[in-house]
Amino acid sequence: MAVPKGKVSRQRRDKRRSSHWKLAVPGIVKCPNCGEFCAPHRACPHCGQYKGRAVLNVEEN
Repeated sequence: MAVPKGKVSRQRRDKRRSSHWKLAVPGIVKCPNCGEFCAPHRACPHCGQYKGRAVLNVEEN
């Protein structure tokens, strides 16, 4: 019968499990106002809108 030779440390255990929860694709959505890509549930850094309201002051270049 297989018996572990010794206690596995937390560091070794966590290193082994580190790749199990990786996301395949980063969460990116299109802004409904300007169409640029931005993070979900965040104000758009390009137009400054969130849920149809202007929440950031963005300077035009």
